[in-house]
Amino acid sequence: MALKPRRPLPSVGELVVGTVEEVHDFGAYLSLDDYGGIRAFLPWSEIASRMVRNIAHVLKPGQKVVVKVIRVYRNRGQVDVSLKRVSDGEKRRKMMWYKRTLKAATLIEMTAKSLGKSVDEAYREVIWRLEDAYGDAMTGLEQAVIYGRRALEEARIPEEWIEPLLEVARKHVEVKSVRISGIITLKTTAPDGVERIRKILVTAREAGKNAVDKVNIRVYTVGAPRYRVDVQGHDYRDLEEALSKMIDTAESMARELEVDYGFERLKE
Repeated sequence: MALKPRRPLPSVGELVVGTVEEVHDFGAYLSLDDYGGIRAFLPWSEIASRMVRNIAHVLKPGQKVVVKVIRVYRNRGQVDVSLKRVSDGEKRRKMMWYKRTLKAATLIEMTAKSLGKSVDEAYREVIWRLEDAYGDAMTGLEQAVIYGRRALEEARIPEEWIEPLLEVARKHVEVKSVRISGIITLKTTAPDGVERIRKILVTAREAGKNAVDKVNIRVYTVGAPRYRVDVQGHDYRDLEEALSKMIDTAESMARELEVDYGFERLKE
């Protein structure tokens, strides 16, 4: 399935996903999946950094590859691409984007069919608006699962799409949770020190929950005077906001209650 592009041709330097169609001694021809299947040429010299004796040992018809656009002939509608100029990290990120966008487009086109709308309308009224609002369409659907119709309204999705999209997203889109953690250190020699520390931790946890309601916060001892904080949810921005509020509250209360305070961010 080829994605519908906003522009007829890619730009030089752009990473694109291509499907190998023909393999020859002088290079290969690809169809660009995220540009509606337009044809691109991959020269023999741009396949690999090392010497390749037989291109067929590297490329097979039907194989999907991530390539970089090196030349665009706009008057002829032709594109030349390179395989060797794409790093492993770029390949992984681009292929992940492509797979996520392809799944989102499939779900949205399925919704369009149920509404009696065309593929063009699906892209114009939903897919591209989600891209503008959230960076890519799948992230937009994930936000819809988490925040409901508000996420779609903020992306200016027409009202007639909202409930059908929410139903499809909740059924087919799995939102992975993420976690950030830290260690709060609290020390005191006061007779009621245990109660002071408990008050600081409970109040800090409530402050984090009040700051962002869509996160889970767990506070537990890892051996006094060290207390671990785990903040789990779906959006790193929410997690950072909740943790920041917890830290500020704990530090402020520790000063007020004359408890020694420290914080260490853990690497996950």
